[in-house]
Amino acid sequence: MNGTPLDIALAKLTDIQREAVKWDQGAMLVLAGPGSGKTQVLTCRIAHLLNDSREDNFRVLALTFTNKAADEMKRRVATFVPGLEERANIGTFHSFCGQVLRQHGVHLGIKPDFTIYAQDDDRRAVMEDALARAAFEGKAVSSDDIRYLKLIDQMKAPLIEPQDAEARLSHLAERERVALVYQAYEEELRRLNALDFNSLILEAHRLVTTYPAIAARYKRSHPYWLLDEFQDTNDAQYRLIRAMAGDEFHNVFAVADDDQIIYQWNGASFRQIQRLRADFSAQLIQLPTNYRCPPAIVEAANHLVVYNVQRTEAKKPLIAGKIALKYPESEHIQVREFESEEDEAEAIAQEIAARGFDQWGQITVLARTRALLERMHKALQAKNVPAVIAQRRDDFLSPEFRWLAACLAQILRPLDRRNINVLMEAFNRMAEIEIAVDQIMSEAEATGEGYLSVWLQAARAEVAASPKENLLDLIRQLAADPSAARKLINDVLNVFDSALSDEQTDPDLAEDLAAWREISRDMARHLGRNIPLDQFLQQLQLRSKEPSPQPGTVTLMTVHGAKGREFDIVYVIGLAEDIMPSYQSRQKGDNSPEMEEERRNCFVAITRAKESLILSRANRYRGWQKQPSRFLVEMELADSA
Repeated sequence: MNGTPLDIALAKLTDIQREAVKWDQGAMLVLAGPGSGKTQVLTCRIAHLLNDSREDNFRVLALTFTNKAADEMKRRVATFVPGLEERANIGTFHSFCGQVLRQHGVHLGIKPDFTIYAQDDDRRAVMEDALARAAFEGKAVSSDDIRYLKLIDQMKAPLIEPQDAEARLSHLAERERVALVYQAYEEELRRLNALDFNSLILEAHRLVTTYPAIAARYKRSHPYWLLDEFQDTNDAQYRLIRAMAGDEFHNVFAVADDDQIIYQWNGASFRQIQRLRADFSAQLIQLPTNYRCPPAIVEAANHLVVYNVQRTEAKKPLIAGKIALKYPESEHIQVREFESEEDEAEAIAQEIAARGFDQWGQITVLARTRALLERMHKALQAKNVPAVIAQRRDDFLSPEFRWLAACLAQILRPLDRRNINVLMEAFNRMAEIEIAVDQIMSEAEATGEGYLSVWLQAARAEVAASPKENLLDLIRQLAADPSAARKLINDVLNVFDSALSDEQTDPDLAEDLAAWREISRDMARHLGRNIPLDQFLQQLQLRSKEPSPQPGTVTLMTVHGAKGREFDIVYVIGLAEDIMPSYQSRQKGDNSPEMEEERRNCFVAITRAKESLILSRANRYRGWQKQPSRFLVEMELADSA
């Protein structure tokens, strides 16, 4: 086929997909079922907008929910319209908010090099310092008030600011104290020039509502907005989009599937889709054709999801569009029954082991609970099948990489007492030495030198003439010249790599090295090889530190973790009442929103399969007799009890 990569991609689209891609002005909601090519539609639309405006300099804004999805979208756009990809501003909601705050946060007293605290330990430490400071100032707080940290998180999610907390907590007897603690916590974050994860959207919303000119600037510079996985947006994310758009802006193109809302606990709701249609007068296009799954799986998915009522009226059923099928029809959907959960794990592991290395990398095992995955992981290990439980990892496992990240942060924030503590503890473990934090802090304050400089001198004396001394020299060079960060960090990574060639290989260090290099490559590819150190650290704090699995590895995932993924062979285990659906959803009632979400979990799980789906259950879990999952019955794959 002749033509540019974009021409070729557009020619392969169906008529309805092409209509969505070439949508002109105004709001559009695309209801895209699983496997319907929605990522191709989104990326072709971005490329089409850029290609038709080669003489212009506006940018296209596209927001999604994971860095992996954003990176894939960036890769495709770069393939379709090479040289124009810099005009595509593609990222997660949180990374976009970080970008907005880097550029304009100074209006709120947020300096561009702010740090992001995404981990509970960091946030607890901030709260401890905030309470100590507030108590010293005579405020009615105590160290016990750290218990309100979770409540503060819950208030930030719906964008409740400290000054509004007391009024919004009218049902709570200690509301005045909570508001005081919340204010102290925010003041401590500001003093540190730091934001916690939930602050990113809250502060971006506060910025564009307080300074409407900033929102107006984004509407001019980014006249087309695309929202991926719109059904996953929570109230805060929707209100941010609404505040930025105002009453006049309507070029919002959202792709969603109301049958895949599985984040109700995070505020995702069918109401968001209804609000979008009402607030933006969005036109509707449906993409019901599933090109991923064999017809039998599509049929089962349709049987299942019609039991839900929280769906768009006139929602079309999925249409089977997959033509090339790898396996015979009898293997498209299979159901397994076992006596106990132990039997289930043992038999499934044996079946996977028998498939061999060539298939292992395209197999996933999905479950509703992590406990079932851990049992399956042990069973696979016993069969010598390489397997990993995929999960987001917010911190590095090895002291080496916790130390490296802390060194970079200390260079940017030389007065950060908490960070120097992390740095020193990690290096003490690495080098098997004991340098006291108090000693370094006292000497730094007495001499007026920075914490990092004083520590480097003390550490050098402890590790002189050992390989660790080379690491200290590299950090000293980096502190003296942060502009050389890329080369010097690579030199540090090479030292770590050399350590892995020793006979006693550290698996945590190996995983962290792989993860760091993977993250660095992604950032270099999409943000530039010379990304500033402060932006590099902000991105590092927002990304999972989990490396991609090695080839030939079976992936075990919760259903939530599998969202957006696809595999040739999918095993869904634990299809019994009280497991999937969960006991909690059954307690809420057969027609409850919680039961509908459980059904959507099952819908998402089965539609991950490209070739073969194996559904399994046991008659007993934890010794208790369990009935087959109602979802098996609803899919017409089991008889009702």
